[in-house]
Amino acid sequence: MFRNFLRFVLQRLYRVEIDGLENLDLAGPRALIVANHLSFLDAALLALYLPGKPLFAINTFIAQQKWIKPFLSIADTFPLDPTNPIATRGLIAELKKGGRAVIFPEGRITVTGALMKIYEGPGMIADRAAAKIVPVRLDGAQYTPLSRLRGKVRLHWFPKVTIRILPPRTLEAAEDVHGRARRALMGKKLYDVMTDMIFESSDYRKTLFQSVLDAEVIHGGGHLIIVDVERKPLSYRQLIRRSFVLGGHISTFTEAGEYVGLMLPNMTGTIVTFCALQAFGRVPAMINYSTGVKGVLAACTAAQIKTVITSRRFIGAAKLQPLAEEMEKSGVRLSYLEDRQGEISLADKIKGFAASFFPQTYYNKISRRKPDEAAVVLFTSGSEGTPKGVVLSHINIQANRFQLSARVDFGPTDRIFNALPVFHSFGLTAGTLLPLLSGIQVFFYPSPLHYRIVPELVYDTNATIMFGTDTFLSGYARFAHPYDFYALRYVFAGAEKLKDETRRLYAEKYGVRIFEGYGATETSPVLATNTPMQYKAGTVGRLMPGIEHQLEPVPGVDEGGRLSVKGPNVMMGYLRVENPGVLAPPPEGWYDTGDIVALDEDGYIAIKGRARRFAKIAGEMVSLTVAESIAAAVYPQEHHAVVAIADMKKGEALVLVTSCQHAEMEALLQHARDKGIPELMVPRKIKPVGAVPVLGTGKTDYVSVQNLANE
Repeated sequence: MFRNFLRFVLQRLYRVEIDGLENLDLAGPRALIVANHLSFLDAALLALYLPGKPLFAINTFIAQQKWIKPFLSIADTFPLDPTNPIATRGLIAELKKGGRAVIFPEGRITVTGALMKIYEGPGMIADRAAAKIVPVRLDGAQYTPLSRLRGKVRLHWFPKVTIRILPPRTLEAAEDVHGRARRALMGKKLYDVMTDMIFESSDYRKTLFQSVLDAEVIHGGGHLIIVDVERKPLSYRQLIRRSFVLGGHISTFTEAGEYVGLMLPNMTGTIVTFCALQAFGRVPAMINYSTGVKGVLAACTAAQIKTVITSRRFIGAAKLQPLAEEMEKSGVRLSYLEDRQGEISLADKIKGFAASFFPQTYYNKISRRKPDEAAVVLFTSGSEGTPKGVVLSHINIQANRFQLSARVDFGPTDRIFNALPVFHSFGLTAGTLLPLLSGIQVFFYPSPLHYRIVPELVYDTNATIMFGTDTFLSGYARFAHPYDFYALRYVFAGAEKLKDETRRLYAEKYGVRIFEGYGATETSPVLATNTPMQYKAGTVGRLMPGIEHQLEPVPGVDEGGRLSVKGPNVMMGYLRVENPGVLAPPPEGWYDTGDIVALDEDGYIAIKGRARRFAKIAGEMVSLTVAESIAAAVYPQEHHAVVAIADMKKGEALVLVTSCQHAEMEALLQHARDKGIPELMVPRKIKPVGAVPVLGTGKTDYVSVQNLANE
């Protein structure tokens, strides 16, 4: 009766919703239920809503507290010290008798809002007892005053609480793995189960603008979310209001579902325009203006873009008048924000203002977009050919942000500094949409190339998270003060290989560890990354949850294979110049990355090079990436690129295009000998240049480099 009364009270207060009860039956006679730990309410929720009367393993310290005594009257408990391997024997014996036990593998209530350290003990318990693991995701309780997130999230007395029970899993290991090695392996596998659970139970099947509305409810309409160099921050309420006003006007000269070009720098107005298009069901096509006239016109042709929204002030400051003229000559209409602001009537402003008080109702009225439809078009950099349009759905982008947040503890108390352009997948999805939809304030800076200014602004804004490429990060490191990065918790590097010199410099001079990751525009973009809990230098980390992979053998390459991936974050398809406006989906959902990678026994990925970036010299396959690493090791302060040209004797020859004016072949050969690298991988021709060509995304422009080498 007491249990029923408590359940009645909790149901009325928290509107508890439980899903997946059938998965408990699938687990069989022995089941270890593992759950994330959000608040002091968690154990009571599980005790009252899970069928039967499972045995609760609770921390011995907590079991001695007076406030836990009421809970002890409604559940069977087993005091357990998670740090003592011997203490688990009793629980193993209980599980072997049959039945269900509940344990919180983190051993403590989260203070970050994300998963914390996962102890190895629960994994070993399941292994020794031959029990199935049943993951359970609790959500909502972190917003109650009974959590430990006061001051970090907006608390409510009675938020809605959900309990999601996922299908049972089995932790498997080879029979010849014993002792500490087996215990560690079970701990790693349990961590994967928990992160997979967090992702799989995430609600990523919704539109981007719907998530903006949800974020306003969670974090409050007054929560400041966007700041730029003009230092006029926007709150969620202001962002939604302006999106409704501007979006309503844009909808008068565009159609629902239309690809609308967006050619703007990193500023609050860009994000407002992006959200305005999203609110009214238009698809922003992010124009990469750094690719020049030819690249931009190819992008407009591929996506059949009729209108591009831009700014007169931006066109003038970036000296893009010739590009603008060529776009208009080709039939693309340029719509300037300054002009549109003057055309918005008072009635439109009043309508948008009124709608912002009932944003969900108004959004339901104006948008008919579905989560599996196109959300944005990004264009590949064209570093190795003609740019292609990559169409990403709402689900693609949402899945990727939840994949990343399942492994990394982002939170509303963080501040992200984003200088990566929003036309780049890394800058848009990781640097903009992830924080925007998660309540994390973003400071936008219009250019990543200002190496002296960016570090000062990182310091001034107290940024805790920064994204960058090796080219940009090494540039900042040359000019930053040792204290500029004092507040940084995480620096994530992607888009190109992180040099050892850059990693070392940040660690020694600034006390910051760079987490190298890996991805592609086609995968929204993150495929893998090192994290605070799973880190291995020289790799790009482990694949994100929910991603399948295949390695195809490559003739002549002994280690690794060509990587293909499949998952909810993989693009809808390509838009190509050869077939404008026609979406070409990846075959059976598999995307061929074109990268040669190797996976170790723990699942860490080492990039060996692009499939296209191999040369065949005297019958041997030679990685151009390895050749570049030789030059980077000998001349770490310079920028290098290696390409292959035709050679009459050996088929192809390597050419080093470098910013180092005194680079010598003998120094490269000596380094290769010292490291045991075959001399075949050493470039035999060196071409010093003033600056190695770089795209706006920070990647090396290999098309231009190849032209220089051919000269």
